[in-house]
Amino acid sequence: MSDTLTPAEADHAMRNWTYRSIGQIQIGSAQHKKMFCEMLLTTHNPYKPAVIDWPALAPDALRRITSLPIWDIAVQTEGRASIHVSTYAASIKDPLLREAITMNGGEEARHKVVLSRLVEAYGIELAPEPPYPPPKDAIRAWMMTGYSECIDSFVAFGLFEAARQTGYFPEELVETFEPVIQEEARHILFFANWVAWYRRSLPWYRLPGFFMKTGRVWIALIRERVALARGFDITGAAPDANFPANVGESIGGGISVRALIDLCLKENERRMAGYDARLLRPTTVPWLARIARRFIK
Repeated sequence: MSDTLTPAEADHAMRNWTYRSIGQIQIGSAQHKKMFCEMLLTTHNPYKPAVIDWPALAPDALRRITSLPIWDIAVQTEGRASIHVSTYAASIKDPLLREAITMNGGEEARHKVVLSRLVEAYGIELAPEPPYPPPKDAIRAWMMTGYSECIDSFVAFGLFEAARQTGYFPEELVETFEPVIQEEARHILFFANWVAWYRRSLPWYRLPGFFMKTGRVWIALIRERVALARGFDITGAAPDANFPANVGESIGGGISVRALIDLCLKENERRMAGYDARLLRPTTVPWLARIARRFIK
C-alpha cells in the first residue's frame, strides 16, 4: 500500500481487496499462494504508532481503561507473537511467502508498540517484561500464534463492538484503535489460507505428522484458555492469548452470552466481507460458536 494515501484511503484499501486474476483458483495451488500473500502485502496500512494522537479521556473513561487487568498480557502477547512469526518467516525459502509472513511479524511488533504508547499515554503501569527467546520449533510457534488469533480475534470483534455500543470505550478511542483490530482480521484470513495451502502442498507421508502437530497445538491452546479462565497461567508468564479477547465481561454492559455470540458472528462476517470471496475464511471458531449458541437459552 502506498504511503501517499490519506488515512481514509489507507483504511479503505486495508479493508477491501480483490485479486487481479479472474476465474476459479484451486486451493493449494501456486496461484492460491500468490493470492493470499498479495492480499496481506497490498492491504498493509502504513500507519505509524509514534504519530498516533491518543485522545484525552474524561475521568470516568480513563478510570475504566486503566483499571482493565489486561495490559501486561496484551503487551507480552504481542511481543511473543512478533518473535514467533518472525522466527518462522526467517526459515522460509519461498521469497513471496517469506515477505508476507515477515510483514505479518512486523505488524505484530507494531501492535506491541501501539499498546506501549497507549499505556504510556494514559499512565498505566506495567510489570517488567519477560524475555522473548526465539522458539525452537518455528512452525509450531507460528501455528500457535495463528490459531490463537483465530480464536481470540473472533471474540475480540464482538467485544470491541459491544464496548463501542455501550460506550465503555469512548468513540474517539475506538476510532484510534480500530486499525489494529482490522489487522487481526487480515492476519487470521491469511493464516486460514496458509493452513489450507500448506496442508495440500505436503506429500502424503508428511500429512500424519502435520495433523498430529495441529492437534497438539489445539490442546495447548485449550489448556491455556482453561488456565486463563481459572485465573492462573500454567507456564508462569502471560498466556498466548490475543489482546482484546481478555477484556472481560464488564465491557459488554451486561450483554448475554447468546447476544455476544451473535455479535461476534456478525462482526466476523463484516470484517471479512471486503476481501476477495475466493479466499478461504476461518471457519472452525464460527462453527463452534454456532454449535454453542444452540445450547444457550
